[in-house]
Amino acid sequence: MPNQEPSEQVQQIPLSEIRPFKNHPFKVTDDELMQQTIDSIMQVGVLNPAIIRPAPEGGYEMVAGHRRLHAADLAGLKTIPAIIRNLDDDEAVILMVDSNLQRETISPMERAQAYKMKLEALKHQGKKQELQTGSTSPQVGEKSSWAVSIVANDANASRSQVQRFIRLTELLPEVQKKVDSKEIAFSPAVELSYLTHDEQKQFLDAMDY
Repeated sequence: MPNQEPSEQVQQIPLSEIRPFKNHPFKVTDDELMQQTIDSIMQVGVLNPAIIRPAPEGGYEMVAGHRRLHAADLAGLKTIPAIIRNLDDDEAVILMVDSNLQRETISPMERAQAYKMKLEALKHQGKKQELQTGSTSPQVGEKSSWAVSIVANDANASRSQVQRFIRLTELLPEVQKKVDSKEIAFSPAVELSYLTHDEQKQFLDAMDY
């Protein structure tokens, strides 16, 4: 969780006013860890505030704290402590990804989607900065390389590992499920991502035969 800025205040926000982050890649499941979080909240409350941002249609959008929000709801709470930040879409994506990548239990596809979302947000930020400053735009490949380096550094991973994870997003949803269920190992899954969707479908048919 990012450090709270000195000027920010923690407020009690009704759960009913908070909606999930759009295209959030991280699953919120009712597993043993969730039950532990619920038990903790029932005993001592929500200790770490969530981070939310104002939603254009009213209310708020969750940025960091989806699991706490769900646990608070199951624990019977009506409000949750939260910090309200005015974040644009790219800033919100980057904060959402960074706060969730700290979790110990992340599936391969959650990590893949998160890396891709952050990569696209970083590239978009770079493009906006160029438009604002009037600087010369680098080649597309250079932009991508720069963004991959940031994602890798922040995730304490290698550039090649980040790129291999992002390749998984090219898999059919049915194949992605088999990657997360460990029916297909990571390295073979990366190789499968280079096949067309029709070829992947044929592979699935053969696998299930």
